[in-house]
Amino acid sequence: MLSSAKLKLSKTAVDGVYIVEPKVFGDERGWFTESFNARDFASAIEQDYEFVQDNHSFSRQWILRGLHYQMQKTQGKLVRVLAGAVFDVAVDIRKQSPTYGKWVGIELSAENHRQMWIPPGLAHGFLVLTPTAEFLYKTTDYYDPSSEVCLAWDDPTVAIKWPLPDGIPPNMNAKDLAGLSWDQAPKF
Repeated sequence: MLSSAKLKLSKTAVDGVYIVEPKVFGDERGWFTESFNARDFASAIEQDYEFVQDNHSFSRQWILRGLHYQMQKTQGKLVRVLAGAVFDVAVDIRKQSPTYGKWVGIELSAENHRQMWIPPGLAHGFLVLTPTAEFLYKTTDYYDPSSEVCLAWDDPTVAIKWPLPDGIPPNMNAKDLAGLSWDQAPKF
């Protein structure tokens, strides 16, 4: 674990993926946090990334988005939740990585203020756990629909344990339902 006065960084089971916990200052009036500081973030992960795009989504409970990645213009993502809660997942698809084929999932919420750093070369998705959620992510490259790939959310080789209640299927769009199997999906 790395930490500074403003942020705590914890390693996960997937190489290069970190849980980022900014310092939250609160009292009876409410709270304040510095949700992103480029200098502190670069120092903590020991690499400097330029973020070029912010994406903000709103979703209802049991919506599952992903698992997305781009073969060109690969994106690193710093993700967080502004309202509600999600189960956020990153899958390592970097063939040379020591954690190739592994996944990590954590709960991100407005209450816990956690963020997750997902470096380029990983597939990413999330499941909404609360009645609604607002999700914000910074990306290190622009969206490139021509190189976007979707890995199947339920691929048995990856075997993600999504926290869905028994009998409740995820709500997904057609693109995500047509995700590629682990064997079919291109890797880095």
